[in-house]
Amino acid sequence: MPLDSAAVGLLQQIDDADAPPLNELSPEESRVAAQGFAELGGPGDDVADQSDRSIPGPHGDIPIRVYTPAGSGPFPCLVYFHGGGWVLGDLEMTNAICRTLAARAGCVVVSVHYRLAPEHKYPVPFDDCYAATTWVAEHGSEIGVDGSRLAVGGDSAGGNLAAAVALRARDESGPALAMQLLVYPVTDHNFDTPSYASNGENYLLTKDMMEWFWNHYLATADDGADQYASPLRAADLSNLPPATVFTAEFDPLRDEGEAYADRLAKAGVAVNRTRLDGQIHGFFTMLLVFEAASRTADLAATDLRHAFGGN
Repeated sequence: MPLDSAAVGLLQQIDDADAPPLNELSPEESRVAAQGFAELGGPGDDVADQSDRSIPGPHGDIPIRVYTPAGSGPFPCLVYFHGGGWVLGDLEMTNAICRTLAARAGCVVVSVHYRLAPEHKYPVPFDDCYAATTWVAEHGSEIGVDGSRLAVGGDSAGGNLAAAVALRARDESGPALAMQLLVYPVTDHNFDTPSYASNGENYLLTKDMMEWFWNHYLATADDGADQYASPLRAADLSNLPPATVFTAEFDPLRDEGEAYADRLAKAGVAVNRTRLDGQIHGFFTMLLVFEAASRTADLAATDLRHAFGGN
């Protein structure tokens, strides 16, 4: 399909701004530059309550934001990890999409502000995400959650972290997960795919940016072979929770996300895989810009309801 008209307009605005790409900035500068994208989410759907708190983790307290839908609890819960290449992002960047998922799926969403690289390299951000998931499973009653009905999810680097949390939960007999929601996830420390070749420039996320993100996240290149850094390299993907995987046509990460979905399916995991034609990386959280973001949120909410035992 041709590039979505909303993507064409957004990319033109970015080009007209003539700002340096993120990979030519310092991590601190890139975080400031990326803050404007949070506004493109808009307010999101209405929820009954939204509150911030901190929970304990292995490297110190972890900030979370809790979104509670209308209705009577205890509710099932989606633990959500924001994107941003492990370097950028915060609770504001995914505020709108988390509100929307909570409202449409009828579940609590716990958004996790894990520690960022390069100040905190792998596996520290991943450790924070796993600790937050475990905390919700064990202490969900404190926030109106049924800890036995739990899913993980995230976009981009957050999708990478969600997939890795699902792997570790299986490996360590950790929280029982009903589903993993993976939105254009990073799954492999590898830049040699057809989608990198065809989409590695001019579509918001570039190959140069991904190399920059990975270089900040990993302490050494060898860490990229670890299954919790590159879930696609896990030897065994069986006995994992059902997965909903969304990819975007004009995204350098498209092929690794689809390869992960394929491997999950071959390992006997139930997979619902959707490629969003005409879309670029990042569309999912920009509800004010992309009509496809709302449609994809509807699809995700339907799968979450089903996974949690609803309609």
